[in-house]
Amino acid sequence: MECIVHFNVQHPQGDKSLRGLLFLDEGQTPGEQQLIDMFKEMKFNVRLEDREKLVFKPVNPADGYSEIRITGYNGGKGGKDDHDLKSIVGNLMPQKPSGL
Repeated sequence: MECIVHFNVQHPQGDKSLRGLLFLDEGQTPGEQQLIDMFKEMKFNVRLEDREKLVFKPVNPADGYSEIRITGYNGGKGGKDDHDLKSIVGNLMPQKPSGL
């Protein structure tokens, strides 16, 4: 099952909201190592700072961000449509040829 992880990255210039994707078994929630690996794939080398608040800090303090905070999970149940995604896909699909 797809799990979309919503998180904020705190940069000196301000927060940036991002999303990551994990594939989990049905009913499972992401574990600490799965989240760290997901961030690593996104070029964020982090360690878990606060397990209760789901706050991650950079391993290297010189990195361009101070922390990453997970704001939520979307279990991928498909309960609502993503209209922006449908619009993008619709524009990328080949158009039907006009009648002769």
